[in-house]
Amino acid sequence: METGSRPLERLGGQRVVVALGVVYVAIAVWWVSGQLAAGVSPVSAAIVFALIGGPGVSLVYGGRRLPALGVHDAFSVDVARWCLLAFALMCGLLGLYHVQPDATLAGSFQTVLILTALSTVAGFGVGTQNARAKTRERELERRNAELEAARADLETAVSELEASNERLEQFAYAASHDLQEPLRMVSSYLGLLERQYGDDLDETALEYVAFAVDGAERMREMVDALLEYSRVETRGNAFEPVDLETLLADVRKDLELSIHASEAALTVDDLPHVYGDARQLRQVFQNLLSNAISYSGDAPPRVRVSAEPEDSMWTVSVSDAGVGIDPEAHERVFGVFERLHTQEEQPGTGIGLALCKRVVERHGGTIWLESIPGEGTTVSFTLPAADDS
Repeated sequence: METGSRPLERLGGQRVVVALGVVYVAIAVWWVSGQLAAGVSPVSAAIVFALIGGPGVSLVYGGRRLPALGVHDAFSVDVARWCLLAFALMCGLLGLYHVQPDATLAGSFQTVLILTALSTVAGFGVGTQNARAKTRERELERRNAELEAARADLETAVSELEASNERLEQFAYAASHDLQEPLRMVSSYLGLLERQYGDDLDETALEYVAFAVDGAERMREMVDALLEYSRVETRGNAFEPVDLETLLADVRKDLELSIHASEAALTVDDLPHVYGDARQLRQVFQNLLSNAISYSGDAPPRVRVSAEPEDSMWTVSVSDAGVGIDPEAHERVFGVFERLHTQEEQPGTGIGLALCKRVVERHGGTIWLESIPGEGTTVSFTLPAADDS
């Protein structure tokens, strides 16, 4: 099917098919006009015109609509080749027939026109199907190439991200390790200064020493919290079924002193089994309950923990009746070191909710809050349900 392809490519497959159709239509008009002039009945002339001109019209219409038929321009030449091949095969068959002894065809030239026209249309049909198949194959190859390129880009991006995360973790560890020692030394020397020379220092100097010790301690806590935040993805434990009621009972024991001191009322609904990292989820509940107790306002804290099923996830909520959060800060509070109160008003590292967000996202969930200033806050997050089996 490649023989003679270059002339066809120069002419264009669509042009060749349309030209073949035009030739058959013109021949049909010429032949039928002559037949009518010779006294052939109009009905017979119309039938002949339909058998010769009809295929011609089909070729003109089909050739012009090849793109709409799903044939790429690069393969329209194949359609033209099939048309010409079908024409040549019919001519060859008719030639073989005529060399047979006593071979006759009624209305020989008219029959040749009809048979070659019909065979050319048949070739058009075969060629169109073949070209459509090649077009689909070409499109599939293009899409596969795009997918392969996208996959390669994604793998590169993932590899770069993993390398970046590894470097970040190494940096965070090195920074925390290197910072902890000077912070401990600052605290130690300040304590030594206070013990040995405290009697010689006035009240203002002692206050300065206390500020410095407190600042060093807060810096140490922030470094530890930042290190914990950086290791959520890389140092987490494998996921397993986790009983949230048992986990929350352990958290209550950890917070027993602050719960007792604040006279907090903690209500816990039935909690489900989820699929996750128990250590990290324990940190989430501890952070959220600590916030609920700390930001309770003047009244004793009233905190409720509940859960609702949603498809294959559980939505867990921690609600309080505390001071609430301004609507403009609902998204901002999940950022690292984002604080809505000064250190004097509320102590803390400013990483608690950011850590909760990162842990929840590691579990394939989302976290959000709803709050009305002066009426309370509800922090909700989704976790995957544990498989019953």
